[in-house]
Amino acid sequence: MSTSQRITGIYLCVFFIMTFFPLPAFSTDTVNHSTTDHENDNALMGVGAHFAWILFDALKADLEAKTDRNIILFGKNSMLGAGCNAGIKAARQATQSRETFGFVCCSLSDEDIEEEQLIVYPLAKEPILILTHKDNPVDNLSSKQVRAIFRGELINWADADGENKPIVVIARLHCKKRPGHWKTILPDHKEFRQERLNVTSAATMVQRVGDFSGAIGHTGSTWKFKPEDKIKIVAVDGFKPTAENLRNGKYPFYRQLSAITNRNPSPDVVKLINEAQTGKAFRMVAQQYELLPLNPMQQTSPAISANAVTQ
Repeated sequence: MSTSQRITGIYLCVFFIMTFFPLPAFSTDTVNHSTTDHENDNALMGVGAHFAWILFDALKADLEAKTDRNIILFGKNSMLGAGCNAGIKAARQATQSRETFGFVCCSLSDEDIEEEQLIVYPLAKEPILILTHKDNPVDNLSSKQVRAIFRGELINWADADGENKPIVVIARLHCKKRPGHWKTILPDHKEFRQERLNVTSAATMVQRVGDFSGAIGHTGSTWKFKPEDKIKIVAVDGFKPTAENLRNGKYPFYRQLSAITNRNPSPDVVKLINEAQTGKAFRMVAQQYELLPLNPMQQTSPAISANAVTQ
């Protein structure tokens, strides 16, 4: 059997599994603004992408203490581009009486910022992890090899100093019109290998990479892996996906996590975001997930941060 026939067989198996044994659906949390819980009537509400939600969820108690307000967060297991889009909607529709903000895991384009009349508050750079099956003997790939694999120029692990086994490319190409994120691997979705398995959530990405011994995929460093996940994180160019290697430019794949508001945010929302940008608790969470903070560690008055982007 030829290599191309084996690869075709693998993708037919993938199609069969997804058709007859589908995973549970993952979707963006439904945001209900008409809460009847009196405790939440005066809450600050954040909505957006899962990977930025991880940060705000970890900081929730600290941010509530700082603002003396209850905080409600939506975004766990958001799928495809809906998380970032929901964050933009929450930011845009905020009022002084309904204090909402958004958070995104992709950089916004200048067109997004201007059209939606947003302020962007950069939080951190997040390494994008390159994932393989835990049984794959390959522990390191060059950035050139990673790009060649996702492009479809390398289709067998033997071509990357591994076993004679077809490579199964798994991709999650969300927010295609926005810069950054997976575009640090390849700049356009059209450059990715056509014979690939597309997934719509990070949870599905992790499971599918674990399903196939020849798989390769990608996800953010804030994803919480489970002991039963059959996943290995490979080094790139000999460097691990750490904050320090992002800082010194040695690790090439990353995305930017940010908070967003409209052009007239409430003082308490700005106070919350400023604490998330510069507070001590954020530094501890950043260290846990190997995030590179983008703002100096300092406390400022509850005014719009000097690091905000208002293009």
